[in-house]
Amino acid sequence: MTGKSFKGEILEPFISDEQRALLPEVPGNVINGLGEETVRRPSPIYWHPPRKKHPWAPVQSWMLEKSSREVTDVADMNNSLGGRGNKERVPQAEQKSDMTPAELTAAVKKFALENEADLVGITHLREEWIYDNYDAPKDHMVVIVAIEMNHKELATAPEPESVVEVMRAYNRGTRITRATADWILAKGYDAEPEGGPIAGRFPLIPAGLAAGMGELGKHGSIINRKYGSSFRLAGVITDMPLIADEPDDIGVDDFCRSCKLCEAACPPNAIASEKQTVRGVEKWYVNFDKCVPYFNETYGCGICISICPWSRPNVASGLAAKMARKREKEIG
Repeated sequence: MTGKSFKGEILEPFISDEQRALLPEVPGNVINGLGEETVRRPSPIYWHPPRKKHPWAPVQSWMLEKSSREVTDVADMNNSLGGRGNKERVPQAEQKSDMTPAELTAAVKKFALENEADLVGITHLREEWIYDNYDAPKDHMVVIVAIEMNHKELATAPEPESVVEVMRAYNRGTRITRATADWILAKGYDAEPEGGPIAGRFPLIPAGLAAGMGELGKHGSIINRKYGSSFRLAGVITDMPLIADEPDDIGVDDFCRSCKLCEAACPPNAIASEKQTVRGVEKWYVNFDKCVPYFNETYGCGICISICPWSRPNVASGLAAKMARKREKEIG
């Protein structure tokens, strides 16, 4: 195999000819808005249903078929990986609960935590998060849940065991959000679950950041003060009057600027050493056109989050405390 010029990017030689033939003319970095100075809503690009006709849909379908064909547990994810919960929603109660927003907030968090969630956060749904060909509900909240992954399995990335663990987490997330949506409906409020890996109406990471799940790391995933990046997200959109959480600043930016582990470990060299402007916002950004083809060949890769120092078991809380002490020393 040989590399191929792709709108200024060079695809590594480990990309199969079969995948290369399906690559679109429109680079993913362009769709994502890399280098754009104006804020805008994101555009569907990956993990969206093919009917949305996004340019990368044929490559996405090829990857999903390849994974299902070559990794047995992925093909059987609805059974061997624990199922994804009940697809049928319960009827919305006619009478709304008389609980206060504070009581509802405490109750919905308690329910999710008792039904497989490891963390729960709440935030307002923002219109700028909604993909540009989806409708945005007005005045809704998002209940975000985090699902811890088994780091031993995750650390096998890019081997199949890692993607199986990722799918287990996504299945748990879908079960949690379907059950939580049913609980909310029974209280008389509207609720729609948003599980993974297939995308819903908005990307979960911005909502997770706003809901206090952590900060964006250099590898493009959230770093949490307890689980590092060894977790997945799912959510519920609802009109239930809930109290939003605050973002959590744990010093990730300072840490990532000096840490080079994920950057050096990325086989296609997709992780940049500095923040970049994406749709008018300066942020850590992973080069889509370098990352995704390798991601597809390896059933989902995951090297960057598995090697992240924050993701090692029982390490994140200590790093968060260390960064807090460093900041206090600099200020004082």
